Amino acid sequence: MTESYARKLAAILLDAVTDKDPVVQEQVCSALCALGEAQPEEALSACEEYLWQHEKVSRENRRHQQSAWVLGSPSRTFLNGFSAQLAHPYRTMILRAMETVVSGHIGELDKDMARAIILLASSEMTRVKELVCDWQQAASSVLVAVGKRFIGKVMEELLSKFQPGALPHYFVVQTLANLAASNVFGMVPFLTSILSTMLPMLGMAKHDTMRAVFCCALQYFSESTLEYLANLDQAPDPTVRKDTFATDIFSAYDILFNHWLQSREAKLRLAVVEALGPMSHLLPSEKLEEQLPKLLPGVLALFKKHAETFHVSKSLGQILEAAVSVGSRTLEPQLDSLLAALHAQICVPVESSSPLVVSNQKEVLRCFTVLACCAPDRLLAFLLPKLDASNERTRVGTLQVVRHVINSAASQMEVKKPFILSSMRLPLLDTNTKVKRAVVQVISAMAHHGYLEQPGGEAMVEYIVQQCALPPETEPQKLGPDSEDLPADGVRAISISTLYLVSTTVDRMSDVLWPYLLEFLTPVRFTGALTPLCKSLVHLAQKRQEVGADAFLIQYDGNVTLPSPYAITTRLLTVSSNPYLGDGRGAASLRLLNVLHRGIHPALGPRWATTIPLLLEHLDERTEESLSQKEWEEKLLAFLRDTLAVVSDNTWICQLSLEMCKQLPCYNGIPQEKNFLYKCIGTALGAASSKEVVRKQLQELLETARHHEEAEREGLACCFGICAISHLDDVLAQLEDFMRSDVFRKSIGIFNIFKDRSENEVEKLKCTLILCYGHVAAQAPRELVLAKVESDILRNIFQYFSTKVLGIKVETKDPALKLCLVQSVCMASQAICSSAQAGSFHFSRKAELVAQMISLYLDTMHALEDLLTSLLRRNMTPQGLQVMVEHLSPWIKSPRGHERVRALGLSAGLLRYFLEHLHVSALVPFHNLGLLIGLFSPRCADLWPATRQEAVSCVHALLYLQLGYEGFSRDYRDDVVERLLTLKEGLMHPDPAILFHTCHSIAQIIAKRLPPEQLISLLLTMFEGLGDPDKNCSRAATVMINCLLKERGNVLLEKVPEIVSVLRTKLQQTREEYVLQAAQHSVYLLASQHCAAVVSSLLGSPLPFDSHTCTLWRALAVEPGLTAQVLGLLLEKMSRDVPFKETRAFLLSSSPGRVATVLPLAATCALYEVMSALASGPAVLELYPQLFAALLLRISCTVGVLLPRTLQAKEKRGAGSALAPRSLEPCSSAVDALQAMLLRGGNEDVVQRLELEGGWQLLRTSAGHEEGVARLASAMAKFAGPRLPLVMKELVCTHSSVYEIQRVTSTGFLAELLTSNVVNDLMLLESLLDNLAARQKDPCASVRRLVLRGLANMASGSPDKVRAHGPQLLTAVIGGLDDTDDPHSLVALEAMVGLARLLDLVEPQDLRPVLLHVAIRIRPFFDSEKMELRSASIRLFGHLNKACHGGCEDMFLEQVVGGLVPLLLHLRDPQAPVTSACRFALCMSGPNLECAELQAALQKHLQEGRGLHFGEFLNSTCKLLVRAWAGPPPLTLLLPTGFLVLHVEAEHRPQVDLEQLTAALQLLLKDPAPLVRMKAAETLGRLVKFA
Repeated sequence: MTESYARKLAAILLDAVTDKDPVVQEQVCSALCALGEAQPEEALSACEEYLWQHEKVSRENRRHQQSAWVLGSPSRTFLNGFSAQLAHPYRTMILRAMETVVSGHIGELDKDMARAIILLASSEMTRVKELVCDWQQAASSVLVAVGKRFIGKVMEELLSKFQPGALPHYFVVQTLANLAASNVFGMVPFLTSILSTMLPMLGMAKHDTMRAVFCCALQYFSESTLEYLANLDQAPDPTVRKDTFATDIFSAYDILFNHWLQSREAKLRLAVVEALGPMSHLLPSEKLEEQLPKLLPGVLALFKKHAETFHVSKSLGQILEAAVSVGSRTLEPQLDSLLAALHAQICVPVESSSPLVVSNQKEVLRCFTVLACCAPDRLLAFLLPKLDASNERTRVGTLQVVRHVINSAASQMEVKKPFILSSMRLPLLDTNTKVKRAVVQVISAMAHHGYLEQPGGEAMVEYIVQQCALPPETEPQKLGPDSEDLPADGVRAISISTLYLVSTTVDRMSDVLWPYLLEFLTPVRFTGALTPLCKSLVHLAQKRQEVGADAFLIQYDGNVTLPSPYAITTRLLTVSSNPYLGDGRGAASLRLLNVLHRGIHPALGPRWATTIPLLLEHLDERTEESLSQKEWEEKLLAFLRDTLAVVSDNTWICQLSLEMCKQLPCYNGIPQEKNFLYKCIGTALGAASSKEVVRKQLQELLETARHHEEAEREGLACCFGICAISHLDDVLAQLEDFMRSDVFRKSIGIFNIFKDRSENEVEKLKCTLILCYGHVAAQAPRELVLAKVESDILRNIFQYFSTKVLGIKVETKDPALKLCLVQSVCMASQAICSSAQAGSFHFSRKAELVAQMISLYLDTMHALEDLLTSLLRRNMTPQGLQVMVEHLSPWIKSPRGHERVRALGLSAGLLRYFLEHLHVSALVPFHNLGLLIGLFSPRCADLWPATRQEAVSCVHALLYLQLGYEGFSRDYRDDVVERLLTLKEGLMHPDPAILFHTCHSIAQIIAKRLPPEQLISLLLTMFEGLGDPDKNCSRAATVMINCLLKERGNVLLEKVPEIVSVLRTKLQQTREEYVLQAAQHSVYLLASQHCAAVVSSLLGSPLPFDSHTCTLWRALAVEPGLTAQVLGLLLEKMSRDVPFKETRAFLLSSSPGRVATVLPLAATCALYEVMSALASGPAVLELYPQLFAALLLRISCTVGVLLPRTLQAKEKRGAGSALAPRSLEPCSSAVDALQAMLLRGGNEDVVQRLELEGGWQLLRTSAGHEEGVARLASAMAKFAGPRLPLVMKELVCTHSSVYEIQRVTSTGFLAELLTSNVVNDLMLLESLLDNLAARQKDPCASVRRLVLRGLANMASGSPDKVRAHGPQLLTAVIGGLDDTDDPHSLVALEAMVGLARLLDLVEPQDLRPVLLHVAIRIRPFFDSEKMELRSASIRLFGHLNKACHGGCEDMFLEQVVGGLVPLLLHLRDPQAPVTSACRFALCMSGPNLECAELQAALQKHLQEGRGLHFGEFLNSTCKLLVRAWAGPPPLTLLLPTGFLVLHVEAEHRPQVDLEQLTAALQLLLKDPAPLVRMKAAETLGRLVKFA
């Protein structure tokens, strides 16, 4: 490409910049930039020349041009021979393109080009005085871009328009300012002359706009000067000094501050104050000192005038820095006002939505930094008293400033550390959450700067730990990241983070925190901080270990405040018993224990390195819910035993046990941890070898224990039991000593026994001792305990249980003591039985022990009976009776037979008492009869015969109670009820068949005498009995339920939903097969009487249906008549409701957002379940057409439909489970139901064929649904032909469906039937054609498309019938070509494909009249973006040519010739189907061109399967075309070249005629279609690749 050609391209693009369409304009600019990338000089030169050419215009033409622009016409040609002036929006675009090119290629520009661009940009920028910001800013940006390299030439031009005595153009000043910012070293040397010229202009500027731009310039000039002076070592002129500018800057300052700052215009005031900041650094020192008393108050006053004060604060900071840099003395008198104003600013609440407010706070803090450096005493004297202010925001803001100055003025604050620390005492006591957070942040800053190493620093550390110990919020409120309203948990979180950060990242804090943090481990008030404390200590310890052993060693003896190793061990081990509490303090405590092993005992390191990681692994593998507390405590106790064995030092062990005892009071109110600590004490005492220590410790434990707390009694007893493993004799001796000690004796004197309090205390003490003996018996070695159990253990147990007073045996009345006796006797008995010598053991006191237990038992039973009777007597009503039975209910259902016998016996006694004392003064209902009978009747089949008898007695009594409430006398005897007594004998029979037959008879009696309103409560109670652990009772419940449903089910219509729901629930709770079968029968019985209610109730079951619900559905398929009724109801439910709902997102956008409705989805799943039962076959055959059509349409309207959100989670959980249920996805469930229907209807071949072809999967997807429907129709035609007439009848009715997808599916199914000859055999062709013809006007494009496909399918299914229906088919298909309501042209695509199939079969006389119309109509599709449309249209064009062989008319010949160019073009199409269609079409066109050589060439080059050398083919074809048509080639022949030139290989580029191509593209830039113009511009831009 030559340079002249590049300029030609640029000229073409520049002419196109005035296009009306903004998108085309942008594309033209992009093409200009692309041209500039390849040829920057040429592109810039062309732009510069173009803008100059379109500058000059006569006044008349300018008036016309302006009028034209106002009227919206971008015409560029006017009279008088002048070039029209470009409107400024177009000039702006060209200038922006120039700026882009200049910025990218500034190093390649020569001086001449730079000079030309500068002159142009200057002219553009200043051509009009009025402000046209976009245009003038674009020109200014070009100057700034050039000025980065050619600053001298730019300044020469700008200064020529910046002359004394006249105000310059606004953008001249703005450009000077921007140049100063972008090229500091180039501009500063010019500033002296610029300032001297500018100063007089300031007084001339009357408009706020000009004043503001002067302020901007002064700001940028000052900033660039300061940057220049700060980098003199890199500056071109290192002799420049600040004094050079001082006088001019002060003169400007005088005008800005004394005149302009008083303006009412807020924008001007902000511009002034922004300039004053950097200018203050350039003022002469004496002038600055002189002006500060006025300057500072003036700036401070702006805080009150402006809501957004960022610029004020920034400028104030710069002024303060300038004042400090010159050592100003006038600053001090103004400190108070400065501090007050700045403090008020820092106390403004920060809104995260306003970035300027946040930036303002940063600038204000910067001001405080400056003041801290120059006046630290005054600053602290001002700040620290405000820490005691009443206003929360004042305290928080003050703390923020303190933190900031600690960080930013560290050297000045060094000597103030003690003062600052002492001033923090009050904030440490503040309870406000925001203040606490600010205090924590201050302490964090202090830690980084050595404050905490000072006296008083420990209080700061303690404060952080206190905040870490705050209780976490159960549900912390959700707040934004910058929100100030943090909850307490936010303070705790930031404190935890601060403690860990300080411990791990601030090296100087290591000596402060180590070992000081250990002091916080043992105090109870710091329990909440244990996890962060342990983590920090672990890090500190590891860091110390890396330094060396000496650094890590802790001198516990030398520091009395540190907890001892024993205290640390006890504390960490105890809190580890509840490991997940407090953010996982168990793991943190164990890790710390592992790190501290050397300080605890030198021998523990190797062993703990193995055992502690195993404990941590155990925790990692579990969660708080899955951890077994008992197992975990056993592991910790094993760890403790192992530790004690490794230490093997009696003194150390005794010290540890002593410390454990000392810490016991710390856990008052925490029973679980205190109980574990007792176990640890027992373990430690068990390992001690000093008997004296052991006994002394046990004595103290007994004396100090809180015996009135049950948990503590249990813990102490565990301690004694564990200790007895090693010290049995000592433990027993100590217990006896305690019994004889004054502590025990002083409470049991004869006088104290009558005092309630003393008696209670003694009883609780006895409870403890009895439990201790029990645990000793259970834990002590079996070989030793046998010798002691009778003489020492049981003797003392009984002695404590009953006390003699004056020789009289007094037994206790305390139930807790009796319970402890029973527990201890059980433990002692188990110890005896588990001993190896149990067989030879003679228990002399066995009779006494048994007698004591029996006595307790009998006393308890009598007392219970009396208690219940007395309670019943207080409320002799049905409700009172029910309350008594509810108390006994757990034992009535107990898995232990003896408990059931007792409970039934007591119940029978209560019922007899109630019946004997029944007095009915008025007829009232026995409202809970059903509930009570339901509780007792299943027990008639109890495993224990005695229980059965008592159960019958209970039912007998209840039925007579009902008769009594109905008004019958007490001595009345009912024959039906009396039959119950005769059935007792059958209940004694061991044969299950007889037993359950008897239960059935009992249920019949109940059904005859039970009032109707009691039936549902009876059934519901019996349903509860289905889960009875006694399987006999559970079976009896199933027998009785089904008997009642059969006998009385007709009255239960309103209760069907409740019964079905309970049945489902019970099935989920049991796996027994007999319960499942009984439930199925129950549902069948209910459905036989209330079919619709049962179906509705089952449909209300949660989706997806669980296996039990599915079983209930299949139970409805037992009897054909019922099954047909159920299927009909389900079809109605599935079709009645809308299949889906549009989500809000779908309604607002085009994205898919349909959600399935629940009822049709449930009905679909239910159909599958019913039809999956083999017995449903006859009913399916009866309803075959209705089922097939409904399910096919259900599939269609659920394609792409989502599950409701509530069901999506269930579906995901189900998919992840081992036994995942059937997919609940709406479309898949419908497909499954259709498969089940076909299988049950005898069409296995259809199912198998679709499975092999993948048809079922296609049906489920949006993309493949139509194909799936077609394959289904094909399979039905082949294997289920006899079913088609009725199926077709059902589907024909869907042409009026409101859901277009249903119309699409039914049309697709019917259309595919026409591919099979079966429609002729069944005489369905005519009716099918009529139905499809009726759908031609359907508003849905897909329906119209499928209609055309169906009509074209006649070519495959009934080719012999095509000629007879030729005109009808051609009219319909050609009408599809003219379908204008399809935006994607899919109807036209189907029409083209179908017409290609039909052309060879229709009569020639029917085809000729439409040939030309078809050819014209398909021509636009040749260049479609869609490959399918290109391929189909081109192939149809070939078929049209084929149909015309031997008789091509002139009008059609024009279409053949006009189609050659796009056909040649698309031979290089990237899609193989398109190139294949082109070969076919060109070959078919050959005979109609009447050129034998051309026809031969086409046949030679375009044979299918032969490779094509495109260049050779195109050259030869073009020559033949030119020879065939004399004269210049048609314009359309240029277009293939245009396409090729963009993709031609390098070696073929010389063959490309770019001049011809450019001319063609230039014409296309005037095309009426914007898209064409845009593509032409894009192509022109790409041509630069050939440069």
